[in-house]
Amino acid sequence: MADLTIMGAGVFGLALAYVAARRGASVRVIEKRAPGAGSSGGLVGALAPHVPENWNAKKAMQFDALRAAGAFWADVAGCGGVDPGYARLGRVQPVAEDKLDLAHARAAQARDLWQGFARWQVIRAEAAPGLALQAPSGWVVHDTLSARLHPRRACAALVAALDALGGRIECGETPPPGARVVWATGHDGLEMLSADLGRKMGSGVKGQSLSLALPCPDAPQIFADGLHIVPHADGTVAIGSTSERDFTDPASTDAQCDLLLDKARALCPALRAASEVARWAGVRPRAMSRAPLMGVWPGRDGQFVFNGGFKIGFAMAPALAEIMADLVLDGINRIPEGFDLA
Repeated sequence: MADLTIMGAGVFGLALAYVAARRGASVRVIEKRAPGAGSSGGLVGALAPHVPENWNAKKAMQFDALRAAGAFWADVAGCGGVDPGYARLGRVQPVAEDKLDLAHARAAQARDLWQGFARWQVIRAEAAPGLALQAPSGWVVHDTLSARLHPRRACAALVAALDALGGRIECGETPPPGARVVWATGHDGLEMLSADLGRKMGSGVKGQSLSLALPCPDAPQIFADGLHIVPHADGTVAIGSTSERDFTDPASTDAQCDLLLDKARALCPALRAASEVARWAGVRPRAMSRAPLMGVWPGRDGQFVFNGGFKIGFAMAPALAEIMADLVLDGINRIPEGFDLA
């Protein structure tokens, strides 16, 4: 019998499995489809911080996670021999003329809140590194905290590392009787939790994204008006994503994906001649609080929940996996305020 059974092989489940195996636990992951088959199998992979203002526990937790991400993914790559495509290359954002004072104020706050680890700078658009972009005001924000990784490669890297540590990934939908179980099953898991507790705990939000062929692996990502443009190490540039509450087909792409492409090409002229490589659609788990849900499943002895990493799953998973491992393996509850299911 495994010390720990994890239901779901998305980034939350795989990161926890890896951390637990690193600590010497015998780990089994049960996945009904394939690792990364759900929302963790997308294309974008933007690991970006909240704005440095109105600081709270969630923002502090995300900052700590981003600061620790490089060491975590390097360890995963070294353990399993698969590169997750991680690099901390920063992010560029155009600034509207009427937001320049706010951008400068945030730069001052970042100097204190980011503790010298990274910078938030307001610079001229022509001085920004990477791909040229349209910035009507002539100004952009360049932060050096943001990072990228390739979601599919990151899941593959975690699978390889877990295999190297003796962990197992099995196909199935039901945990063995009497097992210590962590449910990390995405939007399906949120629906199951809601039904069990008799109140809405979260829902699925569909997202669509695409990638283009354009080799610029050392360029920082771009973020503008909700749009992510993320260069990857494999010579592609990912563009995403939509957020759709109402949808009929969770796995299909449509005209909304076309709009993403049009918007990206208008913002970044270098993308206009780049050919399309792939499109993706999937459903991401969004808890009602928008923060991840972690902790003991109420009324279920020996069962836990690790879910709801809406849009911040890859950024937060390494740090949150350590906290979940403390709870599940050692009975130590370090879950941040606002994240605890209890």
